[in-house]
Order: sequence, then C-alpha cells, then structure tokens
Amino acid sequence: MPWLEAVTLRGTHATLEPLRAEHADGLALAAADGQLWRLWYTAVPEPAKVPQEIQRRLDLHKAGSMLPFAVRNAQGELVGMTTYMNVDAANRRVEIGSTWYASRVHRTPLNTECKLMLLRHAFEKLDCIAVELRTHFMNRQSRQAIERLGAKLDGVLRSHMVLPNGSIRDTAVYSMTAAEWPAVRANLEWQLVKPRAGAGSGVQGV
Repeated sequence: MPWLEAVTLRGTHATLEPLRAEHADGLALAAADGQLWRLWYTAVPEPAKVPQEIQRRLDLHKAGSMLPFAVRNAQGELVGMTTYMNVDAANRRVEIGSTWYASRVHRTPLNTECKLMLLRHAFEKLDCIAVELRTHFMNRQSRQAIERLGAKLDGVLRSHMVLPNGSIRDTAVYSMTAAEWPAVRANLEWQLVKPRAGAGSGVQGV
C-alpha cells in the first residue's frame, strides 16, 4: 500500500526517516530537552516511556492507520517524531499529527521544513485531496503554528478525547485542500528563505 510504504524525506534543515525501535535512546534525549511532557495539553512522552511510544506507533503502522517518522536536524541528531495518521487512502485524506520536537529546535526553520516535506509528499506523491492537522483547543502555540502554515479551521470537536491526566480535550480541527496547496507551498518556501524563518513552536498537540 503506497500510503504506508516507508519513505525518507530529506531537506536542508531536517530529515524525516521511518521510525524504528533503535531510535529510542536518541528520542529519549530529545524528549528530555525542555521537559515537554509536563505540558498538560500535549502528549509528549516522558523519556522513560519513549520505547513504548515508538512501539505504539509501529503497531499502528502495522494496523494500517499510521506512517511514523523520526526527525533529525541538519547535524543528524534525533530531535522529535511526527506521523501521517488516520490514513484514509480510499478518500485520499490523511492527518499530520502526533508531532513533537526537542525544545532546542523550537522556533527554527525545522518545523516549517518538516511540514513542507510532509505536505508535498501528501499532495504531490499520494495525491491527497485534503490534509488535516489537529491540536488541543487550549494549545495556542500549536494553533498559531498550524494557522501560519495556511491551514483553515474546520471546527472544534468538543469533549473529543480523554487525556492521560484525566482531563477532556476539545480538539481544534484544521485542514488544507489540494486546491489550496500551491499557495501554501509558496508560502512555506518563502518562510524558509526569508530572514528568521520558522513556523513557531514545535509543540503540536495530538
């Protein structure tokens, strides 16, 4: 199934490679950078739980609903994870989500380039008609970053998920369509070349 085939996406600031169990040590160090798991509105794994999170994503890949990636920076260091999730090949839709990055790469071009590579692959290789991005309604950094990508708010799913801490998440649902992709691509490419490029925080709620 092409939508779930392992693929490596390479850019100037980042490389997305198929997630593997061997990434656990490096990703545990990345998760420890900034103690992001303490943010109540995200689901960043604690360093000790990174191996379980990797296995969870690999299991979803086997089940046909997720294509997970490990993220490396330009120096080759593991700095986070991202995925295609809720894969719907029949309707040519996919969600980009379950994304987090080490604190040191927030507000750098890395997040912008990762999203550009994922969106380009989705629209130009997988022939998607729409791509979704979702986050906690209260995660304002993530919502602003998604909006800067050019995605539009479809709506809010109220009382949508129960988080590990027991709180109930309202989920803000964004999307962009194939017709919007050329303008979105031009905007992201411009962000990568203009001074102080970047798409904001790398803390993307799931």
